[in-house]
Amino acid sequence: MPHFFSGDELGAIKSVLYTQAESTKEWKASSTVLVPGSSSSRSKTVQKLAVYAAGPNTLLSAVRADGSASLYSLQDDASTIFTVHEWIEPRLKDGQRFVGLASTDSGVYTCTSNGALRLTNPGQDDAEPSSSLAALPMRLCEWRLSADGKTFAYGGDEVELSLWDTEKAFYRPEGAVSSVTSTDSKKRKRSDELLPGEVWRAKNVPNDYLSLRQPVHNTALTYLQPSTSAAHQHLLVGTANGSVRRYDTRAARRPVADWKGIGKSGGVNTVEKSLNEHEVFVADRGCALAALDLRNGRTIYSYKGLAGAASSLASARSFMASAAQDRFVRLHSTFGPPSEAGQQQEHKGDVLDKHYMKVTPTVIVWDGKTDILDVVAVEDGAEDEDHVWDAMEIADPDDDADDEEKPTRRKEKKSRAA
Repeated sequence: MPHFFSGDELGAIKSVLYTQAESTKEWKASSTVLVPGSSSSRSKTVQKLAVYAAGPNTLLSAVRADGSASLYSLQDDASTIFTVHEWIEPRLKDGQRFVGLASTDSGVYTCTSNGALRLTNPGQDDAEPSSSLAALPMRLCEWRLSADGKTFAYGGDEVELSLWDTEKAFYRPEGAVSSVTSTDSKKRKRSDELLPGEVWRAKNVPNDYLSLRQPVHNTALTYLQPSTSAAHQHLLVGTANGSVRRYDTRAARRPVADWKGIGKSGGVNTVEKSLNEHEVFVADRGCALAALDLRNGRTIYSYKGLAGAASSLASARSFMASAAQDRFVRLHSTFGPPSEAGQQQEHKGDVLDKHYMKVTPTVIVWDGKTDILDVVAVEDGAEDEDHVWDAMEIADPDDDADDEEKPTRRKEKKSRAA
């Protein structure tokens, strides 16, 4: 069944498992506290979560508002959890936050809004934990690692979307002065020259109709599809003015598509790629959550009933979970867009269940297990098809014969009257 992990404002991490009743087919959630939070202080707010499957166990990493980071290991049933490694990001200052987190076989990547990038290796087989540091521009709003871990991308307030080579970002030649101090103390110059390790950088959209420069404020981003080439990526960005822009790094520096007015209230808060082809989920800072068709930027369907902004989204095959500021974690059904762009959408996603959390959830992630979800999706589809066939009435051949005889008799009556 769909299984997610959530973090809240007081620092607690919970397991949220959904089950479906056989009789009513309704979905219900059960939550279990894995890591308890504080009683009142928000200094331990969980800002990011990341999941990585390491053999039979699941590695769960978390970063908090006070600069602390933790790596946990869970058993198959996710009921037993123990701490693998804990560390502190000293470069995180007051008023700043973590904007990126990713867990891979190489270690745990963390990135802060002031550009402090770190790769932490917890150590294995009695090896000592180690860290690698790198510096990125300041005023970041979002950082994402690619599926293969070879590249990462970021964007922010007056920071254009940028694509980096992960290995080169941490490379420091012997005798070279670290760019950590220079980047943090000086504002990066606006130029077309790429930084060491930077592969590609976007260019601002053209001036508006008054020939005024449009501000750059990228608030959310995601990778759209895996790529074997580090320099060729498809990226999607949400902005503070409500636009959703699609980039093809091989085609141009400016967006290949710019869909305006998607985030109607406060701009785009988060974007998340669906596991369905040509589909992405977009939430604004109001109460809107919708699925977009990546081929034309049109809204496929919207979810109703949200009383707060969705701060985090997690795709899970035919489901999607959201953590919202109204203290609810919701399970949504998802349906891919039509085979051809512009056609009518036959099925629309809906809210299957909403689970009240006593503390406002800040982030949610899927555990990544697909085997059970695939079985559930197939069974649901088969049951729906059987229900349609069972509801159809069986035609009686005698009725058809009677219907064929009626017009003939009418013709005979007409001819006699004539």
